[in-house]
Amino acid sequence: MAAAASAVIALVSSPLLIPPPKSNAPPPPFPSLFHRPVPCPSLPLSPSRLSSPRFHRSIPLKRAPHRGNRFTCRAAEYKFPDPIPDFAAAETDRFRTHMLERLTKKKEHFGDSVGEVVDVCTEILSNFLHTEYGGPGTLLVIPFIDMADTLREKGLPGAPQAARAAIVWAQKHVDEDWNEWTVGEDSDLD
Repeated sequence: MAAAASAVIALVSSPLLIPPPKSNAPPPPFPSLFHRPVPCPSLPLSPSRLSSPRFHRSIPLKRAPHRGNRFTCRAAEYKFPDPIPDFAAAETDRFRTHMLERLTKKKEHFGDSVGEVVDVCTEILSNFLHTEYGGPGTLLVIPFIDMADTLREKGLPGAPQAARAAIVWAQKHVDEDWNEWTVGEDSDLD
């Protein structure tokens, strides 16, 4: 019985079971860098206990002195040019001509509503080119979604086909036409 009592006293006074004294100081920001938990040798180590984060060892890292932000996002530094009204007007005319030719060939989709469909698509693209398009990298899909939605709302036929034809044309021509339009402007500013 004395042996059992001394075993209980030894177990209760063991440093593994006594919690550390409470401190008013905040805990370290990265406890895994400063604290290395050691598994209790009296407990068997099973695979589930070994995979526990408590039993993983961490190696403190040497930290370099803080030198401020070394990396800068280059995309945040680039400002796209403002829309060019003359370019927008010329591109809108080219778009209207293309859409009339293209959609007139597809009578099965548009019937007698080709003119109305082209007017809706042209108005939306014109608005986008005049207000938001500022060169390559600013051609968005939003105006083409708006074309399909507006055509559906107005009950006009062939909304998906018209929007698809418009976006295919824009992808092939708008950025390239912008580059041709602005080719001499950079040298004029120097």
